[in-house]
Amino acid sequence: MSYTLAQLKTAIQDYTENTETSFVTNLPTFIKNAEQRIFKLVDLEFFRKNATSALTSSDPFLSVPPDYLASFSLSITNSSSKEFLLQKDVNFIQEYTPNPATTGVPKYYAYFDVSNFIVAPTPDSNYTCELHYYYRPASLTAGADSGTTWLSTNASVALLYGSLVEAYTFMKGEQDMLSMYEKQFTEALSRIKDLAEARENSDAYRRGLPDRPRT
Repeated sequence: MSYTLAQLKTAIQDYTENTETSFVTNLPTFIKNAEQRIFKLVDLEFFRKNATSALTSSDPFLSVPPDYLASFSLSITNSSSKEFLLQKDVNFIQEYTPNPATTGVPKYYAYFDVSNFIVAPTPDSNYTCELHYYYRPASLTAGADSGTTWLSTNASVALLYGSLVEAYTFMKGEQDMLSMYEKQFTEALSRIKDLAEARENSDAYRRGLPDRPRT
């Protein structure tokens, strides 16, 4: 089963038996919220990309790509060799380098805010960086009614039930129906996770890479 945008909108209205104007107006929001839940809960290898940028001497901040969801790795080129930075939280960075004026070869990085990473120690030179990350693909709602996306084609059940959870929450619908849709969403999400992990482990085996632990 797969959905175009128009088909998914129709399915949501059919399941909820709701064609009220404000409800229909909010259909794209329900779908986008469901997409965001899926992308936050499942790391899909299909949505990884690399971005090259630069760290500037004496500046501990590095711009976050606008479509960033989560990091896979961040590396810097140091004397022609690649060094991978360890991801930490901001508190660790601030404790490790309480004085930002202290410089050195960066070893750690953290998500600082929606626009920036912060590294520690503060760079002592200019470095080329490569960020391998999970990105947020364009929403189904960004295209035409006849359009599809990877999710609407390959994870249509999760997308449908995730949208129904959002729709019933908006409607302040019956709790038993909301719970049922949440259960269906969770089960569909588990199937996506199983598929993603199976493919990732298979690729790791073929490439001779270690399996990445999941939490």
